[in-house]
Amino acid sequence: MSLTDKLDFMGPDFLLESEAARRLYHDHAAVMPICDYHSHLSPQEIADNRQFDNLAQLWLHGDHYKWRAMRAAGIDEHRITGNASDRERFQAWAETVPDCLGNPLYHWTHLELRHPLGIENTLLSPDTAEEIWTRSQERLATPALRAQGILDSFDVRTVCTTDDPCDDLALHRRHAQGDAQVAMLPTFRPDTVLKIEQPGFVDYLEALEAASGVAIHRYDDLLAALHQRLDHFAAHGCCLSDHSLEKPAFAAPPPTAELDRQLERRRRGDALDAEQAAGFTTALLLWLGQQYAERGWVMQLHLGAHRNVSQRGLAEIGPNSGFDAIGDATYGEPLAALLDALDRNQVLPRTVLYNLNPRDNELLASLAGSFRSDGIPGKVQFGAAWWFNDQRDGMERQLTTQMQFGLLRHFVGMLTDSRSLLSFSRHDYFRRIFCQMLGQQMVRGELPNDLDRVGELVRAVCYDNVQRYLFER
Repeated sequence: MSLTDKLDFMGPDFLLESEAARRLYHDHAAVMPICDYHSHLSPQEIADNRQFDNLAQLWLHGDHYKWRAMRAAGIDEHRITGNASDRERFQAWAETVPDCLGNPLYHWTHLELRHPLGIENTLLSPDTAEEIWTRSQERLATPALRAQGILDSFDVRTVCTTDDPCDDLALHRRHAQGDAQVAMLPTFRPDTVLKIEQPGFVDYLEALEAASGVAIHRYDDLLAALHQRLDHFAAHGCCLSDHSLEKPAFAAPPPTAELDRQLERRRRGDALDAEQAAGFTTALLLWLGQQYAERGWVMQLHLGAHRNVSQRGLAEIGPNSGFDAIGDATYGEPLAALLDALDRNQVLPRTVLYNLNPRDNELLASLAGSFRSDGIPGKVQFGAAWWFNDQRDGMERQLTTQMQFGLLRHFVGMLTDSRSLLSFSRHDYFRRIFCQMLGQQMVRGELPNDLDRVGELVRAVCYDNVQRYLFER
């Protein structure tokens, strides 16, 4: 018997190795819509309902996952982020894909070719690049492959972008006034203002003054400016915040007079030491957490990235370009102290904790289970497998920890964390992996042989839980 007789590559039952897994996926997971509550998609592309000229524009512009793979394959940077033509960039990716066997990018690439591009039974390689380029051009010329058509094809009901507090949200406003089926909501991400010690902080204060109309001289002025922006985001449907905390440090918040002096020192160009910076960040995080709680928002904390590892790459290409890594910082005690300080004052918002180092899975899951609120299932969540963990092994580890340390029934599920409109195929990837895990447990007698009961769990994790978590107050 040949290999092709045994199993089609990525066929309808891809990753589903039992009848129970297949039933869970096809009858329950595959039919659920998508709420993508954390992404880095371009609001401009969605609001403009952009039509892409070619597959490279849709696939490769800004996708640092693919950029890293091409660099690992020895592709010249000129053909990755340089001034090569889109056709040359696409050819570079086609040359890289055969080297991705065993990497999730190989699966993601062919899932994306099949849906929504409709290109099946053709593996991307240098030999098939011209055929796939031409066929994709034909599809991209149709209304179905404009930005909003792509979202509709995946049955995306809600997508949350990631936005700076200074953003006027005009694109979100215009999108909401149109007739699109998908809701596009902003997410409040005030990273720059939290990092008082970083270059650019003073310039950012000026931008915040312009956006809020509040002159910032003292710490209370800063809070007034942020309060105005929070209200602005709330008026545009915002229900989430997001923070990237690479090395969280919790320190006792200093008195307001000291915070005033720290702002003045930074405006003069003076540096702060690590303890002073930690105190400022802690004070602001505690205030923001209270604001989120009062508004019923969800607070997301992304923990443990080691950003811009290659200073040469950062200087030549810029941030978020594939030069980041898993961090090795320890943060369990300061994170627990931050959550506890909010909880003691009963202003801990619904919170999702994401870790980049998989060694911290049990740490975050146990922390999440230590905080509760009457009537709110899973108030503090151990979040989906993030970034470098966003692959089969990482998802299985995260789900296993979720099962063993918490209640899987209340997990808010998958997100894309992506800049690519085609990345919604990752929801399908997650759903297949999830159903395979549950199906295997049913086969082993670890879960009841009850497809309706376990299917209800699948539907909850795929969509229902996040809808409740974000929008029910």
